[in-house]
Amino acid sequence: MTHDAYLVGLRLAGRKVVVVGAGSVAQRRLGLLIASGADVHVIAPDATPAVEGMASITLNLRPYQDGDLENAWYAIACTDDPAVNAAVVDEAERRRIFCVRADSARDGTAVTPASFNHDGIAVGVLTGGQHKRSAALRSAIHEALQRGLIDDRGEDRVKPHGVALVGGGPGDPDLITVRGRRLLAQADVVVADRLAPAELLADLGPHVEVIDAAKIPYGRAMAQQEINRVLVERAQEGKFVVRLKGGDPFVFARGYEEVLACAEAGVQVTVVPGVTSAISVPAAAGVPVTHRAVNHEFVVVSGHVAPGHPESLVNWDALAALKGTLVLLMAVERIEQFAKVLIDGGRPADTPVLVVQHGTTDEQRVLRADLTTAPERIRSQGIRPPAIIVIGPVAAYGVPLA
Repeated sequence: MTHDAYLVGLRLAGRKVVVVGAGSVAQRRLGLLIASGADVHVIAPDATPAVEGMASITLNLRPYQDGDLENAWYAIACTDDPAVNAAVVDEAERRRIFCVRADSARDGTAVTPASFNHDGIAVGVLTGGQHKRSAALRSAIHEALQRGLIDDRGEDRVKPHGVALVGGGPGDPDLITVRGRRLLAQADVVVADRLAPAELLADLGPHVEVIDAAKIPYGRAMAQQEINRVLVERAQEGKFVVRLKGGDPFVFARGYEEVLACAEAGVQVTVVPGVTSAISVPAAAGVPVTHRAVNHEFVVVSGHVAPGHPESLVNWDALAALKGTLVLLMAVERIEQFAKVLIDGGRPADTPVLVVQHGTTDEQRVLRADLTTAPERIRSQGIRPPAIIVIGPVAAYGVPLA
């Protein structure tokens, strides 16, 4: 008769754990063991570079020997030799040490669940040795918690407070960070930018107040001072406020102004970095902003003011002299001026240009040109914000991506 495993949590801090094997299987297990505070001893004739580089383990580069489990509390046999794994399990049995056998789970005395940690909660899934099934269920539960589809708040849970500046990423809702999605699911109030992924708002509960802080280019906008006021006011009412911004909150997003406004009012602020469109949008089009032996620098520039404008802080002559990649944000409306100043400053007129509109979304459009033709092609193709403009040799690259 086969019995189900008894699921239990082990407190391993300071206790000896022996891992026999130092390949890819061990590599996956060691991170959680180290995080638990265990005294981890790894025994194997050779190890992957990642295992060799782990500073928090004792690595013994030699074959396993009977007696290696002395004084251990827990063991994992994960070599590619079934006979060695069986010998480790046999020694563990004699010493009454629970042991996982990675190549044959039912022959060990312990089973490693598919697990994850979420906001102080440890979740493990066992499905009787059906590893793909347990991994799929683990991932589904994890995603549901991140999206707030499962209420894990409990009466004794400390609720977030203050304001969280969350970078929503370049457009695809799946590109928000795990922490960003978790905080969004706990919000009482969400103050959302126009470029924040709209799909993320659809997952919010009906009790959540959503405030539109859109800044439409060359159109209507919620004043920054008003945004600051709303963030502070709602937080002082005891509500947890998420300021959901497109891209990264500190990359041409005025996020630090909001931090300063909150700090001045005594409101606690958490900043959650986001995936910036300056790098991710070209990547989504198959173009790297750096490539070995092609460029050693890339520069991200805001195009919200023209060259020569009294408020411009950009040295366009210096940019024109660079050979690497130039990424322009908010530059569509003034592309003629930017192309001219770069060419006049010495940038070759045939320098490749890549334009990506609505990057990472289902509406993504890609246009290729050079510095001479880019302005006319952008106009004739009706390119409008949001769009990223990449200038430099890498803009000629690109492979189809799934």
